[in-house]
Amino acid sequence: MKLWAGRFQKALDDKTNDFNSSISFDSRMAGEDILGSMAHAAMLCKQGIISAEDGKQIREGLSAIADDLACGKLTVDPSAEDIHTFIEGELTARIGDAGKRLHTGRSRNDQVALDIRLYLRNRIPALQDQLTELIDVLCDKADTYADAIMPGYTHLQRAQPITFGHHLMAYAEMLLRDKDRLKDVLRRTNISPLGSGALASTTYPLDREAVAQTLRMDGVTANSLDGVSDRDFAVELAAALSLIMVHLSRFSEEIILWCSWEFKFIELDDAFSTGSSIMPQKKNPDIAELVRGKSGRVFGDLMTLLTVLKGLPLAYNKDMQEDKEAIFDALDTVTMCLTAFTPMIDTMTVLTDNMRKAAAGGFINATDAADYLVSRGLPFRDAYKATGELVALCIQKGLTLEALPLADYKAVCELFDDDVFEAIKLERCAALRRVYGGPAPENVRAQAARVRTLISE
Repeated sequence: MKLWAGRFQKALDDKTNDFNSSISFDSRMAGEDILGSMAHAAMLCKQGIISAEDGKQIREGLSAIADDLACGKLTVDPSAEDIHTFIEGELTARIGDAGKRLHTGRSRNDQVALDIRLYLRNRIPALQDQLTELIDVLCDKADTYADAIMPGYTHLQRAQPITFGHHLMAYAEMLLRDKDRLKDVLRRTNISPLGSGALASTTYPLDREAVAQTLRMDGVTANSLDGVSDRDFAVELAAALSLIMVHLSRFSEEIILWCSWEFKFIELDDAFSTGSSIMPQKKNPDIAELVRGKSGRVFGDLMTLLTVLKGLPLAYNKDMQEDKEAIFDALDTVTMCLTAFTPMIDTMTVLTDNMRKAAAGGFINATDAADYLVSRGLPFRDAYKATGELVALCIQKGLTLEALPLADYKAVCELFDDDVFEAIKLERCAALRRVYGGPAPENVRAQAARVRTLISE
């Protein structure tokens, strides 16, 4: 029976019922619904709103339903309107009138708002753990490859020498911010709306704070209208998840490039690659490509939530049923992507010789050649022009700056001397960039140590 059946003379049309129903996706909140109902029932007893005997029957009945759902003895009825209706109906069938008293002082509006908050609160820590695992892998790799020279890029053009460890730690910093954002989202999610009623609270003497404490929540919503209509926490989470996917997608793009024969900086383990149905030589970075592609899905979920909420008057509207599929899909997608992405990074082979060769061929030490002239008193703009002439000469002769004869250096600027070749050595160029945040190997290792400390706190 529908919870709202008393007002209506006709049953809901079957097709309309299917359209109206949310059981297919909100059934995953069964545990949270039972948890919230048990806390609500305990409070009703404490406040003398229902009898101790009714409260005992409700708690025991809900506990038995939870056990039966967990072991498969009870399955969710797909024809139920939603998980809340299903559990209340099952409870009433088992314990009779006491089950009908559970909903006293409560609306489905504040019940649903509580359940989704509890569900997201319970999922966020696992996501934080996944980020921690990936960050830890990046720190390990950064330590290992703190000295491995590679070209740093701007505009996808070789720019200046960095190390592979430095590059990896850039992603560790992004993911660290992602983890911190989830911490903020969790703080605003873990607030109880129960007691807000449908929109105007209730005349029963509820103890909202007691329910929040029972549920290990950090407080209660301050306005009943806002309590049932707020979904900012879901939007915030979707935005945080979208940024995670931005970072994973950028990383995936680089993985895909680095795997190509044009770069060949890394090789992915066979367990994280696929082949072609027609080209036997192919080894495709499909996991990275899928992560890159699934980012659009999560962005779409965020846009769904924003669009659903943007024109809604207070308080609850049925449109808000659309919040769950979007945020659940975003959570599931990011979880799945991290599950595949972390071991892919952990098992990849880094081809340091190829990185070093690419770095040597891109004139990425040109800035260091200009800095050499500056250290001898030449203004930077003059030094910049002289080094540009050297690069043009190298291109004309098919040489690198390291291979260009000293006579050619001096022909451009008399301030060059033999020690210029030591000054433009790629390893030295990276090692001297000791400014905090720079790619010097000791910086990279210190950064990895700092990040490990942060993720362990």
